[in-house]
Amino acid sequence: MENTQRTSESMNFVHQDEIWKAHVKVEKASAKCWPNKWGFLTDCYKQYEMESMKMKSIKENSNPDLNVRPSTPLEKNIKVSPSPPVPQTSQAVIGWRSAHPHLQLENFGTVHHGRRSFLKELDWPLHACI
Repeated sequence: MENTQRTSESMNFVHQDEIWKAHVKVEKASAKCWPNKWGFLTDCYKQYEMESMKMKSIKENSNPDLNVRPSTPLEKNIKVSPSPPVPQTSQAVIGWRSAHPHLQLENFGTVHHGRRSFLKELDWPLHACI
């Protein structure tokens, strides 16, 4: 982005003022013609606002006990087994939990996303893009 206040070059204030006047004129003209081009958006917004007010009044009139779900205790979904004792050496601390299969993060097995080749999918020879 170019700096508009350069100290080495002189600035033409009259020219800058004319540019500013042109911008203001365009803004005023676009503000006048906006309702003709985009005024339908305000009608849609008013309809949406009326519908949301109706929905809000229906929700307030309904039974408030039905809207609140009881919280599920964490112990039901998350089961944490006790950890084995921490190793005595500092070298064994790194990865000591992953040595035990019941403490590993991959509860459902390792991820097997094979590498796919675009050329094999199209049945092209492997040297086609070289």
